[in-house]
Amino acid sequence: MKNLILIASLLAFTSSLFSQQQEQYDYFKANREMIGSGVQAILTCNGLFTSERTIEQVYDKELKYLPQPIGTAKGGDYKIDWERKAVAIGVAGGTPVMRAAFREGIGCVMLAPDQGLEEIPLLPIQKMPPLEGDPSKILWPNGDLVKSNKRLPKGVNPSALEEAVEWAFNRDTPEQTTISLMVVHKGKILVERYADGFNQSTKTRTWSTAKSIAVTLIGTLVDEGKMSLDEPLNVEWLPKQANPDTDPRKAITLRHVLNMSSGLYTVDSRRMEYATGSGLAYWAGASIVNGARNRGLIRQPGTSWDYENYDTILAILAMKNTLGESYFTFPRKALLDKIGMRNTFLSTDRFGDFVLSSQVYTNARDLARFGLLYLNEGKWEGEQIISKEWIDFVRTPAPATKERGNMYGGQWWLVPDDRTDVPKTAYATAGNRGQYVIVVPSKDLVIVRRGLDYGRQGFNRWDLTREVLKAFE
Repeated sequence: MKNLILIASLLAFTSSLFSQQQEQYDYFKANREMIGSGVQAILTCNGLFTSERTIEQVYDKELKYLPQPIGTAKGGDYKIDWERKAVAIGVAGGTPVMRAAFREGIGCVMLAPDQGLEEIPLLPIQKMPPLEGDPSKILWPNGDLVKSNKRLPKGVNPSALEEAVEWAFNRDTPEQTTISLMVVHKGKILVERYADGFNQSTKTRTWSTAKSIAVTLIGTLVDEGKMSLDEPLNVEWLPKQANPDTDPRKAITLRHVLNMSSGLYTVDSRRMEYATGSGLAYWAGASIVNGARNRGLIRQPGTSWDYENYDTILAILAMKNTLGESYFTFPRKALLDKIGMRNTFLSTDRFGDFVLSSQVYTNARDLARFGLLYLNEGKWEGEQIISKEWIDFVRTPAPATKERGNMYGGQWWLVPDDRTDVPKTAYATAGNRGQYVIVVPSKDLVIVRRGLDYGRQGFNRWDLTREVLKAFE
């Protein structure tokens, strides 16, 4: 009997030891290394061939936020194919060599790890003719011709405005790097300033400011009755079910994903973006839509808020399924060409699906035009591009954000409840590394700030709004 008690005690002790172990091994290390090389591949490719910057500039700014970039501007384990406009990061025999190639009208596209540069012709390309007219001879905002007038409008404090500009560019940390700033008041450009190495034609990545462009495109279809906010999302879920009608994900609507409240299993917001999440498509050549629709439902849709790139991608997939063959040309015809966004590339994955949760390349002026569209309640040159009702939707707090301060609407960020120093009616796009388009209706104002922040970042869009508004008091 004593022996049995002793054995039972030893088993319990051993079991306790087992239970005290924690899974610390990084089972996704290979993915992270592959994605890390892919990040550098596409940022370098776009830096060189979309932004048209030098390799020295790319290492100094675009790659600055990478903890351990491969090589230096003088060379390293990477190759640049200037003729094919492509970049390969890594060497054979180690982590998979990751490649990205520039494609006309799209920007750079990631190849799969097993694809060589000889497969570049298989990648998507956008061959639509450019918008007619010479923008340098067309008046702002449809073009880039700006009448010279150094006098500020009555009621605008020049010294306060200059102080706001200095506040934006001269930060107390080198990790906040403003590369451009525009202040547009009543449709007129009051401030336009660029950091060294950048100018009005330089395209840089919008990161998640792309989400606000995506929701605008979707809004045009909702306005036409081709999509609906409150009907089941028009996507085929993975894994496929024997009876799709019994799939609980059919409860997810367009409103839910635009509010970042799908209830689907979260990936990116659990810090898995650079292991198993959207990073596999952004940086490693996987399908962006397959990853988005292969998630299970873990909460009731509409009850929780999680910032997920895949929620946006599901909305774009529903848009694609609605449009059919016109999907690829739709963004330019429905939005970009109509408001003069000539310098904007909407990038895709290698399968031709728009990566409209992050990968758009554009300049400050095009984003200012985009902000003006919203400031003017969806009208452009007398044409209603998007309805006021749709703008009201994107500015309405997502129900699931109530306990978080009502800080998010429909793919646009809202002034949090605890901010009392900026108008509550202001709203903004926001992208990694400090990409902001801020719309302040009560002051007839659009503010555009582009950044290449790194490290702890932390440039606050509402603080910038506060500083600019001091000039309008």
